[in-house]
Amino acid sequence: MKTFRIASVAAAVLLASAIEVPAIAQSDWKVVKTFPVGGDGGWDYLTVDAASHRLFVPRTTHTQVLDENTGKVLGDIPGQKVAHGVAIAPNAGRGFITDGGGSGAIVIFDLKTYAVLGTLATVPDSDGIIYDAAQDRVLAVSGDGGVLMTFKPDIDPKNGKIDPPIELGGKPEFLAADGTGKIYINLEDKDLVAVVDLQSRSVTSRWPVTPGGHPVGMSLDSRTHRLFVGCRKPQKLIVMSTETGKVLADLPIGVGVDATKVDGALAFASCRDGSLIVAGEKAGKYEVAQTVKTPDGARTMGVDTTAHQIFLPTAEFEPQPAGSTARPKAKPGTFMIVEVAR
Repeated sequence: MKTFRIASVAAAVLLASAIEVPAIAQSDWKVVKTFPVGGDGGWDYLTVDAASHRLFVPRTTHTQVLDENTGKVLGDIPGQKVAHGVAIAPNAGRGFITDGGGSGAIVIFDLKTYAVLGTLATVPDSDGIIYDAAQDRVLAVSGDGGVLMTFKPDIDPKNGKIDPPIELGGKPEFLAADGTGKIYINLEDKDLVAVVDLQSRSVTSRWPVTPGGHPVGMSLDSRTHRLFVGCRKPQKLIVMSTETGKVLADLPIGVGVDATKVDGALAFASCRDGSLIVAGEKAGKYEVAQTVKTPDGARTMGVDTTAHQIFLPTAEFEPQPAGSTARPKAKPGTFMIVEVAR
């Protein structure tokens, strides 16, 4: 009984002082659930709507809406050629899906009914998309077009036109907004981060991601003014200052990174090889705190920062021939969402 009381007191003290424990020491993340979803199509960026506990998952020609607690399909939005990403604007009651097929488009849908309201003409290879609530703008990039596209979320879904695109001088992959009108965009082919000022609608800086290369995933911690850039060649998680563009740290990660996310004091990088990197800061230095084993192919993710849950889409794959370097083919009907949490 005495031992139990001592352990209980110790646990209570630790809990009460948890805010003082370095985040890197709290890294005990693991796969806690797997939701079999099935259905046709590949997948790309996953978007979490934490307020409604929904996941928005592009599946090539359609976009599924899932309950994040059960994996149940709540809706299915049709009409895309090559769906890439989803942005949601709750105050406008709308969601937006980038369609990189054909001449490029953004599909506008109702957040409650999932009905398609209209389609905006954009630029071919429309890809990464986010909603900047502070500036009340939907922001999307076109890889082949090399531009940033912007528009207000209350745009006329039938006849509206996007703002004149902003030339970036490279092929963008993903982006982040700091809420003050500055947008940070990976230029994968240039190994740079482009900084765009929305007021002047121009690129004001270009920052190298060296010693990383081929930057794809990006997220921003506006509290600490740091970008987390996932690079493929070399494989690095780059920590960069948004104030100076200086690279503050470069951490080793797995093969085939496609997304980075921030939750509190931790940053995450999801990789195709079945590794989820957890990074944190300790004594002013960033370190890899943990590598979580996830299923192969879990290269993108979304984070519910209120519940501290990470959701990664993937599937089972056909066996690869010996020596093959081609992307493995997913087995039909095996699409799933993997949840990682503490």
